[in-house]
Amino acid sequence: MSPALGPITVFHIPVCPFSQRLEILLALKGRRSDVHFHVVDITQPRPEWLLAKSPSSTALPILETPDGQILRESLIILQYLEDVFPEPAVAQRDPYRRAVEGLMTRMEADFGQQGYLYVMNQDPGRREDFRYSLLKLYAQLNEFLLEHSPSGMYLFETFGWAETVFTSLFMRFWFLEYFEDFALPQEPRFARVRTWREACLAHPAAQQVSREQIVKLYVDYAHGVGNGALLPGRKRSSFVFEPDWRLRPWPSQQKYGPHPSDAELGL
Repeated sequence: MSPALGPITVFHIPVCPFSQRLEILLALKGRRSDVHFHVVDITQPRPEWLLAKSPSSTALPILETPDGQILRESLIILQYLEDVFPEPAVAQRDPYRRAVEGLMTRMEADFGQQGYLYVMNQDPGRREDFRYSLLKLYAQLNEFLLEHSPSGMYLFETFGWAETVFTSLFMRFWFLEYFEDFALPQEPRFARVRTWREACLAHPAAQQVSREQIVKLYVDYAHGVGNGALLPGRKRSSFVFEPDWRLRPWPSQQKYGPHPSDAELGL
């Protein structure tokens, strides 16, 4: 049975970066309470009522409009929310500036994919290859910022569209700091993007998740499985709701040895 819906409903995983960017946008607009977020347990099969809303994909988040229309893909949903709640604007209104935002936003797909491939890698011999590939993408972001915004903290004067898109990925990459000891080198070619990333992470509208939460929930990704799938010998996913992640121990940072048991993860 479908749950009772609000005027606009988002079906989501709270810790998902693509869901968090929606929450960041709404926080910037002061409209978080105007959208109902319905939590989906990805460790269980999708309920039939949810599959009926999006029969061609199980990916989350999905948004249901007040008249029952369905939208998928976080960037599409972001634009819908920007149009439905136009004030205050998060996206730039000037056509050229909006185009610059669009150019930067197009870089997020490769950036996000590379970070997830890196954390899920199970071959210690490939660690340096993944590190190099991610640093290359950080360098490209640095070059873009130097071209369009050489000073200041953000792409433009304030935390805006590009920051909304990238910040949740910066937060998810805490799992790389923890499990791969990844850090941006203290080199000039990363100076501008480091300033941008730190400003994004510190913004008050982007505090929906914590480093501890990311590390504890994404530990299965560090051992090669995601989206609620189970590792061999495990009965519970690190994405289960209970026990609460705050009650679980910090996982081992050694991701290339034996997989952790349910008991070791406090599950």
